[in-house]
Amino acid sequence: MRATSLFVCTCLIAMTAGAAAQKPASGSVSGAVKQNWDSVKRNVKESAARMDEANYAFKPVDSVRTFGQILAHVAGASYVFCAAAKGEKSPFSEDHFEKSATGKAAIVKAVDDSIAYCDTAYAALTDATGAESVTLPFGMGTGPRSSPLIMNFGHLQEHYGNLVTYFRIKGMVPPSSSRR
Repeated sequence: MRATSLFVCTCLIAMTAGAAAQKPASGSVSGAVKQNWDSVKRNVKESAARMDEANYAFKPVDSVRTFGQILAHVAGASYVFCAAAKGEKSPFSEDHFEKSATGKAAIVKAVDDSIAYCDTAYAALTDATGAESVTLPFGMGTGPRSSPLIMNFGHLQEHYGNLVTYFRIKGMVPPSSSRR
């Protein structure tokens, strides 16, 4: 019981210290959205750069995507999400890069280009524009402009979690952990 209490207290202290070390959002909803975007795009970009070419083909079991396919998928999906926020037709389909980008250089370029495309959508976001109605991606109807941007960074966080697992299986430290 005492060991469990000590463990819980240690975890709470560590979480509080980690939260205090993060740069606070601007106090606005759009600021919080942009902060989350900046954090996850950094993790994804650093993951793409950190993994060596040979391990872009790695997957722990046959039923999942390779490391490279995850990044290619994220690049394509990001275009779809961010195009919706911009009120544009996506220049690429969700699976475009999974089908066309082979090798680390092509996938890193796709990731970098998708991030640059999305950066403009996030930069334009304000609390007022975030509430404007847009057509949501993937046939989800309409909703506030902030929704596809929130979905995008949530999607990237989900797949960054996959990449973390792949790094750990390979005995590597993922980007977010190596900064601590």
